[in-house]
Amino acid sequence: MKILVTGGAGFIGANVIKVLLNKGYDVTSIDNYSTGKKENEQEGCKYYDLDLSTVKYISIFADKPDAIIHLAGLSRIQPSFERPRMTFSSNVAATVNIMEDARRNKIPVVYAGTSSVHGDVMANPYTFTKHQAEQIIKMYSLLYDVPSCITRFYNVFGPYASTEGAYCNVLGIFHRQFKEGRPLTITGDGEQRRDFIHAEDIGRAIEKCIRAMHGEVDMRFSGIELELGTGKNYSINQLAEAFGENYPTKYIQATPGEMRETMCINTDAREILDWEPKIDVLNWITGEYQCLEY
Repeated sequence: MKILVTGGAGFIGANVIKVLLNKGYDVTSIDNYSTGKKENEQEGCKYYDLDLSTVKYISIFADKPDAIIHLAGLSRIQPSFERPRMTFSSNVAATVNIMEDARRNKIPVVYAGTSSVHGDVMANPYTFTKHQAEQIIKMYSLLYDVPSCITRFYNVFGPYASTEGAYCNVLGIFHRQFKEGRPLTITGDGEQRRDFIHAEDIGRAIEKCIRAMHGEVDMRFSGIELELGTGKNYSINQLAEAFGENYPTKYIQATPGEMRETMCINTDAREILDWEPKIDVLNWITGEYQCLEY
């Protein structure tokens, strides 16, 4: 089966492609490398350096794929305040181009949404544009019968995650600070809670979505929305403590527009896909960093 992955050189894309290749899929990636990295490329996948907000005939690069996994886009709240126009272009215009191509060729689309849409969608350009992209996909599914599935990721961690720059998440920041022997910086009071899911678990769920969209579940799968998280959350303080009970921390100003708590209710994903997340974030931190001295 041929799969086209947008944003395949990014953190999540690299993990998803790795899962797909291990399952025997023929995978092609399109990425503009604005945040993706060459070193994230997986052997066996074909890569194209293209801007999805300007390319109209996307599927020709994968010779009319059996499914498109749309992971591309700008993915952090804080940079979206600084680059609203780029955020709209990457998250909205690119989605329109993908759905137009999918409409013409009747290609199923799996979209990478975000749990942030459960909060105030007007709180920041990132959440607003992700919400708009979801509405675009729903419209194409309803009016043009484009097979689609919206998956909403919670806080993703794992290999290939950035450890520096504007698109680095909290665990990437902690990783860099820990390796450099510096205090872990915690925004606000550190009691904000997040549901953390490993990128490999995301990859396994998306692979099951592809199979479901090709008739491997006994239901009309198109148009469904699936929450992908673990169903439990941890505070940022708990994450910091997992690096070492006595490791130093430093509290800094809270991030504007940040949600106080997220936790996934993923019974649909578990039941429909026969999928379970396997990797707990605190266990992962302990396994990754327990052998390192500070």
